[in-house]
Amino acid sequence: MPSIKGYHAHIYFDASTIEQARKLCEDAAAIFPLHRGRIHERPVGPHPDWSCQLAFDPQYIGVALPWLALNRNGLVVFLHPETGDDLKDHTDYAIWMGAMRPLDLSIF
Repeated sequence: MPSIKGYHAHIYFDASTIEQARKLCEDAAAIFPLHRGRIHERPVGPHPDWSCQLAFDPQYIGVALPWLALNRNGLVVFLHPETGDDLKDHTDYAIWMGAMRPLDLSIF
């Protein structure tokens, strides 16, 4: 079994939900010891939508995942581990909350 070094939760949004996403990311950063990335108002990396990344250590998955599930309020959340295998992290090991979105896997 691969070692999990951390997790990334990508919060997806659009122009009509940007403030909702900003608040969700700010609230998560106030509650959990995590790194909140920038609010991207364009697709970045493999992500098809605007997004913000929340990065946290493995020991917080048991509290961060249920908190996101209960507080995402309709936003799509794409959560994946960081094992060092980017392709598997973004496919086989991924967790989706809300509608699955097509990722651009050609970068891996």
